[in-house]
Amino acid sequence: MKTYFTLLTLSENFPDEESCIRYFEKMRWDGKVVSPFDPASKVYKCGNGKYKCKNTGRYFDVKTGTAFANTKLPMRAWFYAMMLFLSHKRGISSCQLARDLGITQKTAWNMLHKIRQYMGMENSHTLSGEVEIDETFVGGKNKNRHKDKKVEKCQGRSYKDKVPVFGILERDGKVIAKVVPDIHGNTLLSIVNEYVEEGSIVYTDGAGYPGINIDYEQRDVDHSKHFYGTTYATDEGEIIVVSTNGIENVWSHFKRMIFGIYYHVSKKYMQRYIDEYIFRFNTRNFTDSQRFNLLLRNVA
Repeated sequence: MKTYFTLLTLSENFPDEESCIRYFEKMRWDGKVVSPFDPASKVYKCGNGKYKCKNTGRYFDVKTGTAFANTKLPMRAWFYAMMLFLSHKRGISSCQLARDLGITQKTAWNMLHKIRQYMGMENSHTLSGEVEIDETFVGGKNKNRHKDKKVEKCQGRSYKDKVPVFGILERDGKVIAKVVPDIHGNTLLSIVNEYVEEGSIVYTDGAGYPGINIDYEQRDVDHSKHFYGTTYATDEGEIIVVSTNGIENVWSHFKRMIFGIYYHVSKKYMQRYIDEYIFRFNTRNFTDSQRFNLLLRNVA
């Protein structure tokens, strides 16, 4: 498979429905068909891409039990949607995908959200070494609202009309980010404990994380005093960079994706858009085809 997708290479890689089915079978089963009803059962091959589970007597195909099951859309449409979605650096809107595939905007919207569900598997890694933690708030600005829709006292760290999001970045590595109900220290520390190995060095922006020093070495960047980082060398010659610039850069790019492509995201679906961005960030060194194969394995 070619590493860069265009409409021409899409057609070359998957010219028909059968080629998509065979490729998905390879990703899901790698040559050995397994029954979704009884993995230990013998499987009989039938016609039209169907298989029969000996132990249960039930029929299935490669789509059974996946996101592609119970959909009227051909698998080729799903493949094209996934490839187009991944090859756009900041994503693709449902309106644009609908035009590209010749489907309704509602169908395109549902397809994109189903794809995002499987991107979430990339948002659960264990991080270690030097990590940066920070929270951000995603939502519209009060000054852009009609006077009847303005929200009182929503400035600063208020999240009355915004969604609080907490992130952890492993320097030169992966990142995770989660929508949180609040930004209290205990809430955020529980996420750190879940995803960061004990003994790691944690860089914070000076916000309170009670008890973080028990399992981690904390290094603060106190933004309240207009201090945004420093670099120094130890007696052993080690270069120490005390900052949270890495995770703040993540937030900057995430918000550009939201406001540049999607314009508005409801609180209900915010985590899915975060999962999309994290998938893109954590696979930033992948080729398009490597990203596609990873996503397809997640679906399988």
